[in-house]
Amino acid sequence: MDKARKTSVSLAAFVLLCFFLPWLELSCLGVRDSVSGYALAREGEKLLWIVPVLMITIVIVGFSRPLWEKVPAIPAFAMTLGGSVSAYLMYRERSSTNQSARLVLTEWSLFFWLGFFGCLCIVAAGLVFYSKRSRSP
Repeated sequence: MDKARKTSVSLAAFVLLCFFLPWLELSCLGVRDSVSGYALAREGEKLLWIVPVLMITIVIVGFSRPLWEKVPAIPAFAMTLGGSVSAYLMYRERSSTNQSARLVLTEWSLFFWLGFFGCLCIVAAGLVFYSKRSRSP
Protein backbone atom coordinates (compact mmCIF):
# COMPACT_ATOMS: atom_id res chain seq x y z
CA MET A 1 0.00 0.00 0.00
CA ASP A 2 1.12 3.52 -0.77
CA LYS A 3 2.29 5.52 2.28
CA ALA A 4 -0.03 8.47 1.64
CA ARG A 5 -2.99 6.14 1.23
CA LYS A 6 -2.08 4.20 4.39
CA THR A 7 -1.75 7.46 6.26
CA SER A 8 -5.11 8.77 5.12
CA VAL A 9 -6.90 5.50 5.93
CA SER A 10 -5.31 5.45 9.40
CA LEU A 11 -6.18 9.09 9.99
CA ALA A 12 -9.76 8.55 8.82
CA ALA A 13 -10.13 5.69 11.33
CA PHE A 14 -8.62 7.93 14.01
CA VAL A 15 -10.98 10.83 13.20
CA LEU A 16 -13.88 8.39 13.30
CA LEU A 17 -12.77 7.30 16.77
CA CYS A 18 -12.38 10.93 17.88
CA PHE A 19 -15.98 11.60 16.78
CA PHE A 20 -17.19 9.39 19.63
CA LEU A 21 -14.79 10.77 22.25
CA PRO A 22 -15.40 13.99 24.25
CA TRP A 23 -15.16 17.13 22.11
CA LEU A 24 -16.54 19.74 24.43
CA GLU A 25 -15.99 20.11 28.16
CA LEU A 26 -18.57 22.07 30.11
CA SER A 27 -18.06 23.58 33.54
CA CYS A 28 -20.47 25.46 35.80
CA LEU A 29 -20.00 26.05 39.53
CA GLY A 30 -17.59 23.16 39.89
CA VAL A 31 -19.74 20.67 37.99
CA ARG A 32 -18.02 19.28 34.91
CA ASP A 33 -19.45 17.39 31.97
CA SER A 34 -18.33 16.52 28.47
CA VAL A 35 -20.08 16.13 25.13
CA SER A 36 -18.88 14.02 22.22
CA GLY A 37 -19.22 14.76 18.52
CA TYR A 38 -21.80 11.99 18.43
CA ALA A 39 -23.91 13.75 21.08
CA LEU A 40 -23.57 17.09 19.31
CA ALA A 41 -24.74 15.51 16.05
CA ARG A 42 -27.57 13.62 17.71
CA GLU A 43 -29.02 16.53 19.65
CA GLY A 44 -27.94 19.58 17.75
CA GLU A 45 -26.21 20.05 14.44
CA LYS A 46 -27.41 17.29 12.12
CA LEU A 47 -24.74 18.10 9.49
CA LEU A 48 -22.10 16.66 11.82
CA TRP A 49 -23.32 13.20 10.77
CA ILE A 50 -21.47 13.82 7.52
CA VAL A 51 -18.12 13.55 9.35
CA PRO A 52 -18.31 9.82 10.22
CA VAL A 53 -19.92 9.02 6.86
CA LEU A 54 -17.01 10.67 5.02
CA MET A 55 -14.43 8.96 7.22
CA ILE A 56 -16.01 5.55 6.57
CA THR A 57 -16.02 6.36 2.85
CA ILE A 58 -12.31 7.21 2.95
CA VAL A 59 -11.53 3.93 4.71
CA ILE A 60 -13.57 1.91 2.18
CA VAL A 61 -12.05 3.71 -0.82
CA GLY A 62 -8.59 3.35 0.71
CA PHE A 63 -8.94 -0.42 0.89
CA SER A 64 -10.35 -0.74 -2.63
CA ARG A 65 -7.18 -1.76 -4.47
CA PRO A 66 -8.60 -1.88 -8.04
CA LEU A 67 -9.93 1.64 -7.62
CA TRP A 68 -6.72 3.30 -6.51
CA GLU A 69 -4.57 1.36 -8.97
CA LYS A 70 -6.65 2.15 -12.07
CA VAL A 71 -8.11 5.57 -11.22
CA PRO A 72 -6.01 7.30 -8.53
CA ALA A 73 -8.02 10.48 -8.91
CA ILE A 74 -11.07 8.96 -7.19
CA PRO A 75 -9.36 8.02 -3.89
CA ALA A 76 -7.44 11.31 -3.95
CA PHE A 77 -10.69 13.22 -4.50
CA ALA A 78 -12.41 11.26 -1.72
CA MET A 79 -9.55 11.96 0.69
CA THR A 80 -9.28 15.64 -0.19
CA LEU A 81 -13.00 16.35 -0.24
CA GLY A 82 -13.79 14.18 2.78
CA GLY A 83 -11.06 15.71 4.91
CA SER A 84 -11.82 19.30 3.94
CA VAL A 85 -15.61 19.00 4.39
CA SER A 86 -15.14 17.29 7.75
CA ALA A 87 -12.67 19.93 8.94
CA TYR A 88 -15.07 22.67 7.81
CA LEU A 89 -18.02 21.11 9.65
CA MET A 90 -15.97 20.71 12.82
CA TYR A 91 -14.74 24.31 12.59
CA ARG A 92 -18.29 25.50 11.95
CA GLU A 93 -19.54 23.67 15.05
CA ARG A 94 -16.77 25.20 17.14
CA SER A 95 -17.47 28.69 15.82
CA SER A 96 -21.21 28.49 16.38
CA THR A 97 -20.80 27.15 19.92
CA ASN A 98 -18.27 29.76 20.97
CA GLN A 99 -20.34 32.72 19.71
CA SER A 100 -23.35 32.11 21.90
CA ALA A 101 -23.45 33.92 25.23
CA ARG A 102 -23.53 31.36 28.04
CA LEU A 103 -23.08 31.13 31.73
CA VAL A 104 -21.46 27.76 31.29
CA LEU A 105 -17.73 27.69 30.53
CA THR A 106 -17.04 25.60 27.41
CA GLU A 107 -13.63 24.31 26.36
CA TRP A 108 -12.84 22.22 23.29
CA SER A 109 -11.02 19.05 24.26
CA LEU A 110 -7.86 17.52 22.91
CA PHE A 111 -9.88 14.91 20.98
CA PHE A 112 -11.67 17.64 19.02
CA TRP A 113 -8.38 19.26 18.05
CA LEU A 114 -6.75 15.93 17.17
CA GLY A 115 -9.73 15.06 14.98
CA PHE A 116 -9.69 18.49 13.35
CA PHE A 117 -5.97 18.34 12.54
CA GLY A 118 -6.42 14.72 11.46
CA CYS A 119 -8.92 15.95 8.85
CA LEU A 120 -6.42 18.52 7.59
CA CYS A 121 -3.73 15.83 7.37
CA ILE A 122 -6.12 13.64 5.35
CA VAL A 123 -6.44 16.49 2.84
CA ALA A 124 -2.65 16.74 2.60
CA ALA A 125 -2.28 12.96 2.25
CA GLY A 126 -4.89 12.94 -0.54
CA LEU A 127 -2.98 15.60 -2.44
CA VAL A 128 0.32 13.74 -1.98
CA PHE A 129 -1.32 10.46 -3.04
CA TYR A 130 -2.64 12.03 -6.23
CA SER A 131 0.61 13.80 -7.09
CA LYS A 132 2.66 10.61 -6.70
CA ARG A 133 0.14 8.29 -8.41
CA SER A 134 -0.49 10.64 -11.35
CA ARG A 135 3.26 10.80 -12.16
CA SER A 136 3.72 7.02 -12.02
CA PRO A 137 3.76 5.21 -15.37
